[in-house]
Amino acid sequence: MITPDNWDVLLDPTPLPLEMGYERLDDGSLHIAARTDMHGCTGEMFEWWFRWRCDTQKYVWWHPIDHLSSTWAGTLSPDTHVGSEHIVVEKLTDLPATDLLIQFVGAEEFFDAETYRTARKRGEVSCAVVGRTGIGHEPPRTDDGQVLGGRLLHVGRDTEWGLAMRSHFYMGTDLPATGATPDQVAAAVPIELAQGLLAHAYNEFTFLSRILPGLYVAEHRDQIPPVAPW
Repeated sequence: MITPDNWDVLLDPTPLPLEMGYERLDDGSLHIAARTDMHGCTGEMFEWWFRWRCDTQKYVWWHPIDHLSSTWAGTLSPDTHVGSEHIVVEKLTDLPATDLLIQFVGAEEFFDAETYRTARKRGEVSCAVVGRTGIGHEPPRTDDGQVLGGRLLHVGRDTEWGLAMRSHFYMGTDLPATGATPDQVAAAVPIELAQGLLAHAYNEFTFLSRILPGLYVAEHRDQIPPVAPW
């Protein structure tokens, strides 16, 4: 199992036991893994997309089936997605529309700092967008403001054909700390959630790979003059 205790394995490009699918962890929470080949994309493009902070129109461009609305809060620096909070309404495939909040944090909160730096230096990782997730637009938080509920980790690697994206989600992660039993945690995060999120994640980044390269080139044309494709 890939648990919060060994997330560093996501930094190694070697195929994992679970690259696409879901599993119930011992504490009752859910782990969902989705692998998406984002042809023509790079890790720089992917991290820029989250720094760009799409409004509702662009959020619908991203996933025209499931995405419904998008606003942002938190620390909105143009240089990093870390500290920002994405407030969204979206469907998870066949599940009803849900209010969600994603609080983006630094990679070092989830990974060993030295292991992460080494993976970036070697080119084994070219992007990492990670965060805490909560159900509702006012999810429970710790006293210092950390969102409680789940975790998401998007870890990508540049290849000759594009970006190999690993997306891993952990739903119900914080419930055991409240004293909930594994059965109670499992009831709160049913298997249908895993099924819906798995399909949603794969579709989401497949859709994004179709528009991201062109948007990145257009938005950076003053810094990186584009080259005509003929």
